[in-house]
Amino acid sequence: MAAAAAAAPEAWPELELAERERRRELLLTGPGLEQRVRAAGGRLPPRLFTLPLLHYLEVSGCGSLREPGPGLAQGLPQLHSLVLRRNALGPGLSPELGPLPALRVLDLSGNALEALPPGQGLGPAEPPGLPQLQSLNLSGNRLRELPADLALCAPRLQTLNLTGNCLDSFPAALFRPGALPLLSELAAADNRLRELSPDISHLASLKTLDLSNNQLSEIPAELADCPKLKEINFRGNRLRDKRLEKMVSGCQTRSILEYLRAGGRGGGRGRGRAEGADKEEGRRKRRERRKQESGEGEEAAVDEASRLLLRVLHVSENPAPLMVRVSPEVKDVRPFIVGAVVRGMDLRPGNALKQFLSSQTKLHEDLCEKRTVATIATHDLRAVRGPLLYAARPPQDLKIIPLGRREVKAKDLVRQLQLEAEEHRKQKKRQNVSGLHRYLHLLDGKENYPCLVDAEGDVISFPPITNSEKTKIKKTTCDLFLEVTSATSLQICKDIMDTLILKMAEINKYTSENKEEGSLSDPEADAVSGQLSGPRATLGAESDGSPPLVVEQVRVVDEEGHLKVVYPSKTDLDIAAHVTVIR
Repeated sequence: MAAAAAAAPEAWPELELAERERRRELLLTGPGLEQRVRAAGGRLPPRLFTLPLLHYLEVSGCGSLREPGPGLAQGLPQLHSLVLRRNALGPGLSPELGPLPALRVLDLSGNALEALPPGQGLGPAEPPGLPQLQSLNLSGNRLRELPADLALCAPRLQTLNLTGNCLDSFPAALFRPGALPLLSELAAADNRLRELSPDISHLASLKTLDLSNNQLSEIPAELADCPKLKEINFRGNRLRDKRLEKMVSGCQTRSILEYLRAGGRGGGRGRGRAEGADKEEGRRKRRERRKQESGEGEEAAVDEASRLLLRVLHVSENPAPLMVRVSPEVKDVRPFIVGAVVRGMDLRPGNALKQFLSSQTKLHEDLCEKRTVATIATHDLRAVRGPLLYAARPPQDLKIIPLGRREVKAKDLVRQLQLEAEEHRKQKKRQNVSGLHRYLHLLDGKENYPCLVDAEGDVISFPPITNSEKTKIKKTTCDLFLEVTSATSLQICKDIMDTLILKMAEINKYTSENKEEGSLSDPEADAVSGQLSGPRATLGAESDGSPPLVVEQVRVVDEEGHLKVVYPSKTDLDIAAHVTVIR
């Protein structure tokens, strides 16, 4: 009896609360977790697997957790996201995780996994154990090999992060034709990879490939056959082709792929194809010229008049480019950031500002998946003091003036928003908090919070929560600084930035074409009538009243000043057929 009484305090109040309130999200973290998991034999408690309504489960930072425990797959059939990072899982997963038919995000980063064989891995191959999985993060483990049947287990995989393991090769089945038709991002930096199969060209959707800091001696020419490839990183490999080794350290992806396509220095494989492409381009231009000379180009001219124009101002052309420096501590919190400056927006007429803000909200709801995948922040450039610092600070030290609120510490703001979300849930008599507040869970258990700080020391952005009243967008705003941050991937940041700028161009064109419809009645707009920024005034003649937006490149660098990303690069803003980008 005494033993039973002593065991009673080992109850799990989080589970009782989740069951009582029929919650769909659950996060277990903190120092008290260690003792309870240790008492449960290094596993999660069986009680957890009796919450079938769970959509999101995170257990992080627990050095006692060595295996999830039996019953997860059977008990959590509706699970969409499973985050088990920075624990002690390994050397395998026993029993295997799947089948989890609804799972889309699986994060096993920062554990002690060495291998994931059948029965001790992700799930069965036939039928697929993870049929809906889109994002798999295995970074920061000790994996010596990948499951040979990974593509069969997760056929809809889009993002695969293998950074910081002990891999010396990829399984051949990963690159077989049609194996992973949706894979767009593959990261395997800081491994021991010795070769890359030419069959990688079968990854038809691959956009981003990071194989930096491995032991590769060659890059297969077939890599250039990946039709959507936009970004590659092979830095830190000792390549036999020394010219190529120099190129991967400083050249754009497009130049490297062209070099590979031409067969390297010798020009062998692919030269005929490159020459044929040049000839075809020449024939296309001659056809266009003949059409215009014969009058057949009138319809094309009409189409051209309806196109959206964007002009890219490169860093080298900009006398005072904005730059973002990244502190190393954000790597463990929210590592990815992309920035851009857009000049020439006209938000004064009618409801242009409302349209712009609504489009941002819609992006947060859809592409950003309610801010859980990425977060957008928009700033009035006139109030931004560069250079900027993207850093991470303890919640009690981070202060910000949120939009529409007084200055507050980050920990107090998050607590206040959580209380508001809970109160809203109770008023609406819902089972879980609204999707609008789901992103609040992303900061649970974090020792530091991410923030963007200007040159005056003011926090102008606290993703994914809010940005600052200091840089708030107004009707008089015409030049903007945009930022997109993510804990998921850099490519997601770029894709969302592309979509945001496209929407801005559409709003600007519509505003320009409908100015005469009495939409300038707003008092604030009247007060600044006729005031245009320099770029808008000088570029207005290029398109008969529909001036192009100017998109200025923003460089993101590390503490030593080494380039991490520049946006827009040559491969960015390739977003729609009706958009003309002047580079």
